[in-house]
Amino acid sequence: MNMPAAKIEIETATPVASSAPVVAMTPRRPPRAEVYARMARETAVRVIPPLVVIALLTLVWELVCRRAGSALPPPSKVFTDTKELILDPFFDHGGIDKGLFWHLSASLQRVAFGYSLSAIAGIALGVLVGQSVWAMRGLDPLFQVLRTIPPLAWLPLSLAAFRDGQPSAIFVIFITSIWPIIINTAVGIRNIPQDYRNVAAVVQLNPLEFFAKIMIPAAAPYIFTGLRIGIGLSWLAIVAAEMLIGGVGIGFFIWDAWNSSHISEIILALFYVGIIGFVLDRLIAGLGKFVTHGTAQN
Repeated sequence: MNMPAAKIEIETATPVASSAPVVAMTPRRPPRAEVYARMARETAVRVIPPLVVIALLTLVWELVCRRAGSALPPPSKVFTDTKELILDPFFDHGGIDKGLFWHLSASLQRVAFGYSLSAIAGIALGVLVGQSVWAMRGLDPLFQVLRTIPPLAWLPLSLAAFRDGQPSAIFVIFITSIWPIIINTAVGIRNIPQDYRNVAAVVQLNPLEFFAKIMIPAAAPYIFTGLRIGIGLSWLAIVAAEMLIGGVGIGFFIWDAWNSSHISEIILALFYVGIIGFVLDRLIAGLGKFVTHGTAQN
């Protein structure tokens, strides 16, 4: 006997809308105290080692220079002799009798002007040398010779040409700091990957677009390396040049203190020179890290 085939019906269940609210899961933020503790640890790792080294060196300096017949004053005597200069750096009694702020300010203005000129000219010449084989063959040997001339060797020539201390000091800064900018920029331009050049040719970039969109971004890490070296050389050159040209400036302040046998003032001025040089280097390094998105050496 034939049994009727069982009829199987498959029903598709339609999803029922749930009335329960959907809760978005957000990552749990660490407690504020934990964030502050981590920041404190990172700061301590960076700050404590140099502070310990400085404290040990200061202690050694104090012990060595406290002995009878020492030619240099200990740190305690330096602070005692220069307390007025430290506490009041803004006094101005006219002429060259000024506080350290005015001497440092005058030196920084000269450095800013001369370094800006060297940065503009150095990047332009570096692009030319890096992009053109003929320019590299013609100019690179000349640059390699001129960059070995000491900064102060240019000062008599600049004084003879400008007959004034201010432009002469700016020229010395310019001619001292331009060479690392030129060389590093040229190296960066020559190291642009060929793929970048091929893409620029495919999309038919004009020379100005290629310069702005391909050349400068690709060579930026090298350029900022040259700029960092240049700012250090600029600060070295202005201190040396101001010792000879006179007037207001930290270099002249050091030379005048030597002529007056104020050794403590020389030590204080050298401390400020070192701190400002470090700050200038950090500023250029930070700018390079920002522009190159962290690819420049810091």
